[in-house]
Amino acid sequence: MALFGALFVALLAGAQAELSGCKIRVTSKALELVKQEGLRFLEQELETITIPDLRGREGHFYYNISEVKVTELQLTPSELHFQPEQELVLQISNASLGLRFRRQLLYWFLKVYEFLSTFITSGMRFLLNQQICPVLYHAGMVLLNSLLDTVPVRSSVDELVGIDYSLLKDPVASDSNLDMEFRGAFFPLAEGNWSLLNRAVEPQLQEAERMVYVAFSEFFFDSAMESYFRAGALQLSLVGDKVPHDLDMLLRATYFGSIVLLSPAVIDSPLKLELRVLAPPRCTIKPSGTTVSVTASVTIALVPPDLPEVQLSSMIMDARLSAKMALRGKALRTQLDLRRFRIYSNQSALESLALIPLQAPLKTMLQIGVMPMLNERMWRGVQIPLPEGMNFVREVVTNHVGFLTIGADLHFAKGLREVIEKNRPANTRDPLASSAPPPSTAAA
Repeated sequence: MALFGALFVALLAGAQAELSGCKIRVTSKALELVKQEGLRFLEQELETITIPDLRGREGHFYYNISEVKVTELQLTPSELHFQPEQELVLQISNASLGLRFRRQLLYWFLKVYEFLSTFITSGMRFLLNQQICPVLYHAGMVLLNSLLDTVPVRSSVDELVGIDYSLLKDPVASDSNLDMEFRGAFFPLAEGNWSLLNRAVEPQLQEAERMVYVAFSEFFFDSAMESYFRAGALQLSLVGDKVPHDLDMLLRATYFGSIVLLSPAVIDSPLKLELRVLAPPRCTIKPSGTTVSVTASVTIALVPPDLPEVQLSSMIMDARLSAKMALRGKALRTQLDLRRFRIYSNQSALESLALIPLQAPLKTMLQIGVMPMLNERMWRGVQIPLPEGMNFVREVVTNHVGFLTIGADLHFAKGLREVIEKNRPANTRDPLASSAPPPSTAAA
């Protein structure tokens, strides 16, 4: 009975677990790039430290060591790798540095070079242990980790919609990868607490040839389209001069019989063409490609000035769009293309037959007038959760059943120092005051 109860609880927990809409894998191929940029930042940090003077007396020996500066630092013999349960490990070995300092020595007995050499070396090691280790600890544990603050977690995409990249689980590190699972859900800004239930196929990551892989499920795109639908953005109204001239003439000829029965004040009124999406569009991802299905109403009316508009016709439009995804910088961009288009009447089959002549002109109007506006908005893209200063390059898109993956390499568009200085909190300017390593790490 106890076993049955434990099994039931486990199944219930699994059923309630939230599926991720976006996954990111960082492979070991990215670590060499990250290591080189990180070590360069550490070297720059150490070259700016101020080492206090060392002065005093040992018996008959007086000394004063001042103006100590780090002139060269080599951290190249280092290793950055994934490690299960610790995520990332940086090992610095055989590091070397060059120092410049002024010395003033007074002693009574000659031929004491070995003693002086040992003393100066020991004194320098003491100073460096007191200064360099805290700087290393501060740079690694505070400043480099501050890059995570530049990763967008919950931010606005535009004036209508935001996106939530909350981590659903702790990152999982293996010997060769670091995998992260994100909510990957859009939401209307006016409904900040709104969320769409994720029933899509969970994306999977198997590849490891590129530096980074990002996987998106159908839920990621569905939540975007439902959010824009709820925000009232999926509608378009063309009135008067906004309606293409050829289409205006065709529509007036098609509904000539209805128009001539109207009063003279209405016959020459501007024409109105309104498209309104009836339900949130849905995304379908297959190995052959990605499509978006849309159902909308199309209303044609005359809008006489200072009078109620006169509806001429109302029809249903079914459209299927192909979608191509690409990563540019750190933005996921989408290019849409109208593939299938059909209009029909929701009143009668006879009226549907009468709409056949409008099929081609309306499709052309969508391709020429609507799709460019839609693609302009889509091409702005949505940011992928990546630290500031890092971009994706050389991406490759692979479609699967229910999700797609994009493999890419990383590129530092900005140096770590530039990004960290821009976002450095005021209370972390002094590494010795704001952060000190545990006693066990104080020996360099």
